[in-house]
Amino acid sequence: MSVIKENIKNIESRIKTAAEKSGRNFEDISLVAVTKTISPEIIQEAVDSGITLLGENKVQEARDKIDKIKGDVEWHLIGHLQRNKVKIALELFSLIQSLDSFALAEEIQKRARQMQKNVDVLVQVNIGLEKTKYGINPADAESFIESVASLENLNVKGLMAIAPFKENPEDVRPYFREMRSIFERIKQKSIKNVEMKYLSMGMSNDFEVAIEEGSNMVRIGTAIFGARDYSK
Repeated sequence: MSVIKENIKNIESRIKTAAEKSGRNFEDISLVAVTKTISPEIIQEAVDSGITLLGENKVQEARDKIDKIKGDVEWHLIGHLQRNKVKIALELFSLIQSLDSFALAEEIQKRARQMQKNVDVLVQVNIGLEKTKYGINPADAESFIESVASLENLNVKGLMAIAPFKENPEDVRPYFREMRSIFERIKQKSIKNVEMKYLSMGMSNDFEVAIEEGSNMVRIGTAIFGARDYSK
Protein backbone atom coordinates (compact mmCIF):
# COMPACT_ATOMS: atom_id res chain seq x y z
CA MET A 1 0.00 0.00 0.00
CA SER A 2 1.31 3.45 -0.94
CA VAL A 3 1.99 6.05 1.75
CA ILE A 4 -0.80 8.28 0.39
CA LYS A 5 -3.34 5.46 0.46
CA GLU A 6 -2.24 4.42 3.94
CA ASN A 7 -2.55 8.02 5.17
CA ILE A 8 -6.07 8.29 3.76
CA LYS A 9 -7.16 5.04 5.39
CA ASN A 10 -5.76 6.24 8.71
CA ILE A 11 -7.58 9.58 8.45
CA GLU A 12 -10.83 7.86 7.50
CA SER A 13 -10.52 5.64 10.55
CA ARG A 14 -9.97 8.68 12.78
CA ILE A 15 -12.92 10.48 11.18
CA LYS A 16 -15.12 7.44 11.86
CA THR A 17 -14.12 7.38 15.54
CA ALA A 18 -14.67 11.13 15.98
CA ALA A 19 -18.02 10.96 14.18
CA GLU A 20 -19.21 8.15 16.41
CA LYS A 21 -18.27 10.20 19.48
CA SER A 22 -20.66 12.88 18.28
CA GLY A 23 -23.44 10.42 17.46
CA ARG A 24 -22.92 10.41 13.69
CA ASN A 25 -21.59 8.08 11.02
CA PHE A 26 -18.46 8.28 8.89
CA GLU A 27 -20.71 8.94 5.87
CA ASP A 28 -21.93 12.17 7.51
CA ILE A 29 -18.48 13.76 7.21
CA SER A 30 -17.02 15.05 3.93
CA LEU A 31 -13.25 14.83 3.52
CA VAL A 32 -11.66 17.51 1.33
CA ALA A 33 -8.05 16.78 0.37
CA VAL A 34 -6.11 20.06 0.31
CA THR A 35 -3.81 20.00 -2.71
CA LYS A 36 -1.89 23.28 -2.32
CA THR A 37 1.61 22.86 -3.87
CA ILE A 38 0.95 19.16 -4.54
CA SER A 39 1.76 17.84 -8.03
CA PRO A 40 -0.98 16.40 -10.27
CA GLU A 41 0.70 12.98 -10.09
CA ILE A 42 0.41 12.84 -6.30
CA ILE A 43 -3.13 14.24 -6.39
CA GLN A 44 -4.08 11.51 -8.86
CA GLU A 45 -2.75 8.93 -6.41
CA ALA A 46 -5.09 10.32 -3.74
CA VAL A 47 -8.04 10.24 -6.15
CA ASP A 48 -7.19 6.66 -7.10
CA SER A 49 -7.24 5.90 -3.34
CA GLY A 50 -10.82 7.12 -3.00
CA ILE A 51 -10.64 10.90 -2.57
CA THR A 52 -13.52 12.67 -4.37
CA LEU A 53 -13.29 16.24 -3.02
CA LEU A 54 -10.23 18.39 -3.70
CA GLY A 55 -9.54 21.81 -2.22
CA GLU A 56 -7.24 24.43 -3.71
CA ASN A 57 -6.16 27.74 -2.21
CA LYS A 58 -5.38 29.61 -5.41
CA VAL A 59 -7.33 29.94 -8.64
CA GLN A 60 -4.28 29.89 -10.92
CA GLU A 61 -2.82 26.79 -9.29
CA ALA A 62 -6.13 24.98 -9.66
CA ARG A 63 -6.40 25.97 -13.32
CA ASP A 64 -2.99 24.44 -13.97
CA LYS A 65 -4.02 21.12 -12.36
CA ILE A 66 -7.70 20.42 -12.89
CA ASP A 67 -7.52 19.11 -16.46
CA LYS A 68 -4.70 16.74 -15.47
CA ILE A 69 -6.75 14.86 -12.86
CA LYS A 70 -8.81 11.89 -14.03
CA GLY A 71 -11.84 10.73 -12.10
CA ASP A 72 -15.19 11.86 -10.75
CA VAL A 73 -14.02 14.65 -8.43
CA GLU A 74 -15.24 18.03 -7.24
CA TRP A 75 -12.96 21.01 -6.71
CA HIS A 76 -13.54 23.52 -3.92
CA LEU A 77 -11.86 26.90 -3.54
CA ILE A 78 -10.75 27.12 0.09
CA GLY A 79 -8.42 30.14 -0.10
CA HIS A 80 -9.10 33.86 -0.37
CA LEU A 81 -10.73 34.79 -3.69
CA GLN A 82 -9.66 38.06 -5.32
CA ARG A 83 -12.46 39.82 -7.16
CA ASN A 84 -10.51 39.90 -10.42
CA LYS A 85 -10.33 36.08 -10.35
CA VAL A 86 -14.06 35.45 -9.79
CA LYS A 87 -14.96 34.65 -13.41
CA ILE A 88 -12.26 31.98 -13.66
CA ALA A 89 -13.13 30.60 -10.22
CA LEU A 90 -16.77 30.11 -11.21
CA GLU A 91 -15.62 28.07 -14.20
CA LEU A 92 -13.40 25.81 -12.09
CA PHE A 93 -14.99 25.21 -8.70
CA SER A 94 -18.25 23.61 -7.61
CA LEU A 95 -18.10 25.27 -4.18
CA ILE A 96 -16.50 28.54 -3.06
CA GLN A 97 -15.74 27.94 0.62
CA SER A 98 -14.24 31.38 1.25
CA LEU A 99 -16.87 34.08 0.78
CA ASP A 100 -15.47 36.74 3.12
CA SER A 101 -16.94 40.12 2.11
CA PHE A 102 -20.06 41.63 0.61
CA ALA A 103 -18.03 43.20 -2.19
CA LEU A 104 -16.89 39.70 -3.18
CA ALA A 105 -20.47 38.43 -2.95
CA GLU A 106 -21.61 41.20 -5.32
CA GLU A 107 -18.87 40.33 -7.82
CA ILE A 108 -19.81 36.64 -7.70
CA GLN A 109 -23.46 37.62 -8.22
CA LYS A 110 -22.54 39.80 -11.22
CA ARG A 111 -20.44 37.09 -12.88
CA ALA A 112 -22.91 34.32 -12.05
CA ARG A 113 -25.76 36.27 -13.64
CA GLN A 114 -23.68 36.83 -16.77
CA MET A 115 -22.91 33.10 -16.91
CA GLN A 116 -26.54 32.20 -16.15
CA LYS A 117 -25.63 29.92 -13.28
CA ASN A 118 -26.15 29.63 -9.55
CA VAL A 119 -23.09 29.48 -7.33
CA ASP A 120 -22.79 27.53 -4.09
CA VAL A 121 -20.78 29.31 -1.40
CA LEU A 122 -19.78 28.95 2.23
CA VAL A 123 -19.36 32.06 4.34
CA GLN A 124 -15.93 32.21 5.94
CA VAL A 125 -16.05 33.29 9.58
CA ASN A 126 -12.92 34.61 11.28
CA ILE A 127 -13.72 32.75 14.46
CA GLY A 128 -10.46 33.68 16.20
CA LEU A 129 -10.63 37.36 15.14
CA GLU A 130 -7.10 36.99 13.80
CA LYS A 131 -5.67 39.89 11.80
CA THR A 132 -3.78 37.47 9.55
CA LYS A 133 -6.95 35.65 8.45
CA TYR A 134 -9.85 36.61 6.22
CA GLY A 135 -13.46 36.16 7.20
CA ILE A 136 -16.55 37.74 8.66
CA ASN A 137 -16.59 38.78 12.31
CA PRO A 138 -18.55 36.08 14.20
CA ALA A 139 -20.89 38.74 15.61
CA ASP A 140 -21.78 39.82 12.06
CA ALA A 141 -22.23 36.38 10.48
CA GLU A 142 -26.00 36.28 10.78
CA SER A 143 -26.63 39.76 9.37
CA PHE A 144 -24.05 39.17 6.63
CA ILE A 145 -25.83 36.03 5.48
CA GLU A 146 -29.18 37.82 5.50
CA SER A 147 -27.65 40.44 3.18
CA VAL A 148 -26.08 37.85 0.88
CA ALA A 149 -29.40 36.00 0.69
CA SER A 150 -30.75 38.88 -1.42
CA LEU A 151 -28.30 38.00 -4.21
CA GLU A 152 -30.36 35.61 -6.30
CA ASN A 153 -27.52 33.74 -8.02
CA LEU A 154 -25.74 32.88 -4.77
CA ASN A 155 -26.73 29.88 -2.69
CA VAL A 156 -25.29 29.94 0.81
CA LYS A 157 -24.65 26.32 1.79
CA GLY A 158 -23.09 26.84 5.22
CA LEU A 159 -20.06 28.19 7.02
CA MET A 160 -16.30 27.71 6.91
CA ALA A 161 -13.70 28.60 9.52
CA ILE A 162 -9.99 28.25 10.18
CA ALA A 163 -9.43 28.00 13.90
CA PRO A 164 -6.31 29.56 15.47
CA PHE A 165 -3.42 27.10 15.44
CA LYS A 166 -2.69 25.54 18.82
CA GLU A 167 -0.25 22.75 19.62
CA ASN A 168 -2.94 21.07 21.71
CA PRO A 169 -6.13 20.59 19.64
CA GLU A 170 -8.20 20.72 22.83
CA ASP A 171 -7.36 24.42 23.04
CA VAL A 172 -9.36 25.14 19.88
CA ARG A 173 -12.50 23.28 21.02
CA PRO A 174 -14.19 26.51 22.23
CA TYR A 175 -13.80 28.07 18.76
CA PHE A 176 -15.41 25.08 17.08
CA ARG A 177 -18.18 25.08 19.66
CA GLU A 178 -18.90 28.74 18.94
CA MET A 179 -18.96 28.04 15.19
CA ARG A 180 -21.50 25.26 15.72
CA SER A 181 -23.65 27.67 17.75
CA ILE A 182 -23.58 30.28 14.97
CA PHE A 183 -24.34 27.59 12.38
CA GLU A 184 -27.36 26.26 14.29
CA ARG A 185 -28.72 29.74 15.01
CA ILE A 186 -28.67 30.69 11.33
CA LYS A 187 -30.09 27.31 10.34
CA GLN A 188 -33.11 27.82 12.58
CA LYS A 189 -33.94 31.12 10.88
CA SER A 190 -34.78 29.43 7.55
CA ILE A 191 -33.49 32.31 5.41
CA LYS A 192 -34.40 32.22 1.71
CA ASN A 193 -31.51 31.05 -0.56
CA VAL A 194 -29.70 29.78 2.54
CA GLU A 195 -29.32 26.07 3.25
CA MET A 196 -27.09 25.45 6.24
CA LYS A 197 -25.81 22.14 4.93
CA TYR A 198 -22.04 22.29 5.54
CA LEU A 199 -20.03 23.32 8.57
CA SER A 200 -16.50 23.21 7.17
CA MET A 201 -13.97 23.29 9.98
CA GLY A 202 -11.05 21.16 11.07
CA MET A 203 -7.64 20.60 9.49
CA SER A 204 -4.82 18.10 9.92
CA ASN A 205 -3.98 19.21 13.45
CA ASP A 206 -7.48 19.51 14.89
CA PHE A 207 -10.06 17.76 12.69
CA GLU A 208 -11.11 15.21 15.31
CA VAL A 209 -12.03 17.90 17.83
CA ALA A 210 -13.83 19.81 15.05
CA ILE A 211 -15.92 16.76 14.18
CA GLU A 212 -16.74 16.14 17.83
CA GLU A 213 -18.03 19.73 17.97
CA GLY A 214 -20.21 19.44 14.88
CA SER A 215 -18.09 19.80 11.75
CA ASN A 216 -19.34 17.78 8.79
CA MET A 217 -16.59 18.82 6.35
CA VAL A 218 -12.88 18.69 7.13
CA ARG A 219 -10.01 20.01 5.01
CA ILE A 220 -6.93 17.79 5.27
CA GLY A 221 -3.63 18.41 3.51
CA THR A 222 -0.52 17.64 5.55
CA ALA A 223 -1.92 14.45 7.10
CA ILE A 224 -2.52 13.08 3.59
CA PHE A 225 0.37 14.43 1.56
CA GLY A 226 2.99 15.20 4.20
CA ALA A 227 4.59 18.55 4.97
CA ARG A 228 4.74 20.93 2.01
CA ASP A 229 7.97 22.00 0.40
CA TYR A 230 7.32 25.67 -0.34
CA SER A 231 10.74 26.18 -1.88
CA LYS A 232 9.67 24.55 -5.13
